[in-house]
Amino acid sequence: MTLDPFIPIAPARIKVLVLPIGHIKRERFTAFVNRLNEEHIVHLRDVTPDSRPHRNMFSPLAFPGGAMFYELMTHQPSPSHLALSPFDLWREQLAVIAIADGTELGASVFNKRHSGAGGRTVEETNIRTLYQDLENLRDQYPKMLAHQVLIFDYLPAGENPIPIPEGIITIPPPDKLKRTTIKTVMCDVSSIILAEMTTLAKSFEGLSHIDSPGVHSSAAQDRMNGLVGQDGMARRNSQFALPGGSRSVSATALADRGHHARMSMPPVSSSKTASFGGGGGSSSSTPSVRPTTPISGNKPLPNPPLYTFDNIIGPASSDQPPARSDPTDSFGSHDKVSVQGFGSGGMDARIRSKSRCRIQVVIGSLYLQSGLWSNALKELTEAATVAKSINDHVWHGKALELCLVCLLLLGWAGIEFAIPSVLLPPGDKGSGIAQQINEAEAKDPRQEKWLRHLQCYIPEVVERILGLYSRLTAECLPPVPWSEAVVRFARMLTALHVAGGRLGRESLGMMVLGVEEGEGEGKGKGKRLLTTSPRFTVNPTRTVIVQMVFRAFPASAASELLMTVDRVTILSGIASVLGMLGFQRKKAMVVRELVSVLIGGLVEARTRGAADVGIHPAAGLVGLNGMNGGAGGGGGSGAGALDLAEGDVERGIDEFLGVLLRTYGVVGDVGQAGKARENMQVAVTDDDEKTTTTRDTKDTDLEVVARIQRQSAARFFGMQTVKLNILRSCINFSEALPDFAGVLKYSSDLLRTAGSGIAPGPRREDAYPAISREEQVRLMANILKTSNLSKRMGIGELAAEYWDEFLLRGIRLEPLPVTRTPVAHAKTVLPGAATARASQDVDPFIYNPFLKRPDTAMVESTLVAGEPATFRLTLQNPFEMEVDIESVRLDTEGADFESGVEHTIIGPYRTQILRISGTPKAGGTVKVTGAVIKVRGCRERRFPIFVEPWAPDNETRTKASGITALEANMVAVSPAVERLKPYNFDLKVISPQPTVVVKSSTLPQSSVMILEGERQRFSVTLQNLSPDTPVDFLLFSFKDSTQEPLQTALNSRDATATELYEYELILAKKQALRLRNRARNDRFIAPGQTATFDFEILGKPGLTHGLIQVDYAHLGVPPDEIAEQFYTRQVSMELTVTVNASVDISRVDVIPLNSSIPESLWTKSLDKTTQLLTPETHCLLLLDLRNSWPSQMTVSLSSGGGENDRPIGMEEHILPGNTTRLVLPIRRVYLEDPHAFIPALNPSRQRQFVVSTKISPEAEKASREAFWYREKVLDSLRGTWKTFTGKTREGEISFRGMRFNSKMVDVIRVDEVDIDISLSGSGEREGGKEGKAYVDEFLELKVRVVNRGKRPVLGLLRLMPVLCHRPFNVSLDFTRKMAKFAWNGNLQFPIGRVAGDGGVREVSMGVTVLCRGAFEIGGSVEEVVPYVEEENGEGKKEVEDFGLMVAGGRRRERRVWHARRGCRVVVRDRPEE
Repeated sequence: MTLDPFIPIAPARIKVLVLPIGHIKRERFTAFVNRLNEEHIVHLRDVTPDSRPHRNMFSPLAFPGGAMFYELMTHQPSPSHLALSPFDLWREQLAVIAIADGTELGASVFNKRHSGAGGRTVEETNIRTLYQDLENLRDQYPKMLAHQVLIFDYLPAGENPIPIPEGIITIPPPDKLKRTTIKTVMCDVSSIILAEMTTLAKSFEGLSHIDSPGVHSSAAQDRMNGLVGQDGMARRNSQFALPGGSRSVSATALADRGHHARMSMPPVSSSKTASFGGGGGSSSSTPSVRPTTPISGNKPLPNPPLYTFDNIIGPASSDQPPARSDPTDSFGSHDKVSVQGFGSGGMDARIRSKSRCRIQVVIGSLYLQSGLWSNALKELTEAATVAKSINDHVWHGKALELCLVCLLLLGWAGIEFAIPSVLLPPGDKGSGIAQQINEAEAKDPRQEKWLRHLQCYIPEVVERILGLYSRLTAECLPPVPWSEAVVRFARMLTALHVAGGRLGRESLGMMVLGVEEGEGEGKGKGKRLLTTSPRFTVNPTRTVIVQMVFRAFPASAASELLMTVDRVTILSGIASVLGMLGFQRKKAMVVRELVSVLIGGLVEARTRGAADVGIHPAAGLVGLNGMNGGAGGGGGSGAGALDLAEGDVERGIDEFLGVLLRTYGVVGDVGQAGKARENMQVAVTDDDEKTTTTRDTKDTDLEVVARIQRQSAARFFGMQTVKLNILRSCINFSEALPDFAGVLKYSSDLLRTAGSGIAPGPRREDAYPAISREEQVRLMANILKTSNLSKRMGIGELAAEYWDEFLLRGIRLEPLPVTRTPVAHAKTVLPGAATARASQDVDPFIYNPFLKRPDTAMVESTLVAGEPATFRLTLQNPFEMEVDIESVRLDTEGADFESGVEHTIIGPYRTQILRISGTPKAGGTVKVTGAVIKVRGCRERRFPIFVEPWAPDNETRTKASGITALEANMVAVSPAVERLKPYNFDLKVISPQPTVVVKSSTLPQSSVMILEGERQRFSVTLQNLSPDTPVDFLLFSFKDSTQEPLQTALNSRDATATELYEYELILAKKQALRLRNRARNDRFIAPGQTATFDFEILGKPGLTHGLIQVDYAHLGVPPDEIAEQFYTRQVSMELTVTVNASVDISRVDVIPLNSSIPESLWTKSLDKTTQLLTPETHCLLLLDLRNSWPSQMTVSLSSGGGENDRPIGMEEHILPGNTTRLVLPIRRVYLEDPHAFIPALNPSRQRQFVVSTKISPEAEKASREAFWYREKVLDSLRGTWKTFTGKTREGEISFRGMRFNSKMVDVIRVDEVDIDISLSGSGEREGGKEGKAYVDEFLELKVRVVNRGKRPVLGLLRLMPVLCHRPFNVSLDFTRKMAKFAWNGNLQFPIGRVAGDGGVREVSMGVTVLCRGAFEIGGSVEEVVPYVEEENGEGKKEVEDFGLMVAGGRRRERRVWHARRGCRVVVRDRPEE
């Protein structure tokens, strides 16, 4: 059952004051009260009747089916409510129960003043003290019908138990407790109350007149004289020991109650009826103060003092009870007319009937409270009939209301009843109600008839009662009972409407217990709340109920006569009815008015409380509340109204304001209003350890996205201006309490609601808030002031929730310095991992990953353990106020990571960059998911990263409206929410690595001047700065200014094969920088040590700068044990190079050697034995050399030097700027295949074929011949230079710039087939090539053919005798036609197959010269058929055809070889003898 004051059966409840007594803690006292509340319904069949005949007016035997409903209160009702008695008799408290804690009995003496009262033990002394406190309670509350002390959790001793005095009941602990123990206690208390109700009823019957509430009289002192004895003592129950010794009556009655067995409970032995176990309480002395007259005038009524836990308990050691007012004031403060009787000599019959009628209503009210519903219905029916006849409208309405409550209770108990005629509608409405009864019967024929009739009568009866209450007569209801009655009736009709218009178990359960039938108390509350869907077929309709409940709304004129507490109570009742009906917007309007009323009341309490303690009201509530918050909690100042217990705000006000905010769609933590205080950060500090713990359980990515989704849905719900006004009211309300957490929460909610709730992007979407800059600054200052004030007061560190979820817009790792950047490499690039990389300094044509530009994404995601890294945080502030960031640290997952802490101030309406450092502590993977940010005044929380711009979509949905639409949109995932993805990134943390720097170099200022062809050596010293990590891996890479042009030329598609070969050769053989001693294996630098390495630089044209790059690392394991990936760092040294010209080759030519070399040519030769060189083996190379260096140089050239070839060298001094021609004999060259494919030095191009399509085959043939003969010549050619003045320099002459034409190639080439022609039988000859002969002399012509090639030649020999010194064609024809030369045979004949590899074929023929002159015999060999080798597969011999194709797409042609030197002969006439 709920303690709701607006429950329809509230007039049937009995209020009981529950007080703590003795030593008891607040939590224990609350728990004991809750245990009593579980048995707040006591059925009369379980109550033992009083055996005394003069106490049986309210005997439970008269109506065993009835029940008593208790409302346990820990405070007294306000005086304004008590002034309504006996019209509203249910507002009086009829019993007092004091609760004590049995576990505290043996701890210490409760009251030292009573310690001498006797007692063997502390426990017995405390029990006697509790009995004395019980006597004090009887003196303090003499009007109470029952006084009882309950000792919870008490176990009597096994031996010599302590006797328990009368009026004290013990209750054992829960583990020893029986199921019916608490119920038995409540039954015993009920028995006493029922017995003493007889005295109360007799006192009412003895009254001469009872005034209506609000009626004033001048004879207030003469009223109720029948209730006051001669000694001035008000009525007491029969247990009070009056003079003359009447207390024994109670003992007899208690003994007599044991003879009546309860029908619904198991029998209990009589020996245990006096002791059931114990509980706890503390002593209390709360006076019952009631005003004698209400405050008149137009001033508002004063706020009554709130009797809370702290000020209810008074000092137990008080010597005298507080002064009491006149006990007869409980029945009104109005003047009464003293009437001695109702005889003929008294008042007239009308006045007597009115008095008798009103007394009957009061007696009927007592019967209703006692559970005797049939007796109550009888009395009230008679009273209503009389009141109707005399036009006593107010009491007539009261009687009808109580009759209706009786019928509802009878229906709830399942007892059949007949509706009294006084409740039946008048004749003009009877037909309509009869039709409703028939419709209800047709709709539900199983419904009980009496309930069906009552169901149809209730709306009309309620309207009739309200009409009687609202009659404008001399006696009319005050605003408080009128408004409360309207709300109770509205709740009655609401329960009927929620149950579908049917009066049954469900609706009766809501009217009687406050919950639906079958549910526990407090469960399901609000479960049947309706939506805004129309329910026109349900009677009574919601429109009727809403119109009725708004009649209870306090009018402006009536509000001046209402106290703040009453106005708040009435407004809350109206709001509850609207909420049950589903009118959330109307409910929010009422709640908004309620907040305004609370603010005014709290401000007034602040002013009065400040005046009471001597503080200026402008000082605020903080000091006021602090002065009033003593340990005892006592104090009667006005500030006591603000002394809220711990948790009161959280459990009551926060939920109350949360309903208001949710209804209006305020952009807060929607859906979590019940946990609003969980959003606040409360830092709890341990005084001993000084540690702080922070609660942070709502900041995961999913929860933040869900929160943004809910807030976005709320932004499109309702009107923003109304939301802002509501939040301003909540802030004012929280400041008036004061509620520090509420001020922080609603201030942040106001900023959040006024904000745009978007993440602006490059297009600069409008993110300006909806409130002015001045208000934003004021709210921020309010948050800071409240947070700082809570710290200074020592109530914990309260903080607000930051209002912008998109505070963190990005986190990016700043690139590390180049010298500290770890670069990832695959295991395959390690030296020794592949055959092509056998050494650490690789071939330039092999792909060198150490020289490539590191992958930016990989570099930016790699950290080194133990080394700090810098991160860039992008923070946004879309408000026109500064945001003070107290602390920022990175939020990571994975490997251990220590983040630095930074602070900053974000300017108004901007995006700001903040740099923060972080250090990984161990290797692994670190995932950066956001940042933990503490904004000044706000709680420290984690913010995810939102990089992409985002704005919510306002999608129109028509499937729902009102709060239902808002709740549906909060869970519906829109496309915009799907795009909202928090960003995070992973960082790879590698093991600790060393740091190496270039300590020194032998090159001054890292620069060098060098001549072309010169090589210089220098050394570089590296130092390991790491104190504990060695360097066990070093690899050197080089770059210079000549590599890029060469790479560009290599990538050119127009380059020929010869040019590509030259470019690759320069890259491979002419490296500008290289490491000396590559085979050195001690590449290790210990921690803190140094190592020196030697390098060599070569002067090349175009060399202007160079770079030595050192990749180093600490692998820790052998290279073959490395995982798939390893990391290195790089340190580099840049060189500035100046290359000057030395010796240039300006001209090149090759000439044949026709005869012996002149003697003058050998003067420069270094080897004089070279005079034996012949024209068949050597030719002459002419070089024009120019000295471009400004000092004299000595040039040395040499050729040859093969296995069977002696080198030929010469030396020449060249003056500066002069050019000198040197003639150097070189050996002629024989090539097996001068047209072979030009190879590629780059391994990646070795399988590629470069096909020239822009030149003819003849040009390609000539180009290949020139290439191969040039390479042969360059292989045997050497040249050096050396200076003698100044610094001695020496270097090599580069001959790669020489180019051979076809003429030069022809001079150098040695033919594949050599033809040697000679004459024998003649006279003197010179070497067999030129001789003398006589006319008509017979000579023998010999021809020797030598095949140097590998393939045999099938040739045709042609001989051509011609005259010398004539053109060839003229001389040949002249020789033939003039018959000047005769031969024996043919000049053209086959010579057969000449074998390869030096095969020789010799032929001879006779010749005769017929005239004198000079003749030359030439010859040639022409290949008859190209030779084709047999195939290996089938042994088939190809047909020797002239159309045979050769490799490269060219047909193989027949070759012709000519004799380079013919046989010359001079013919003379034979001299005469």
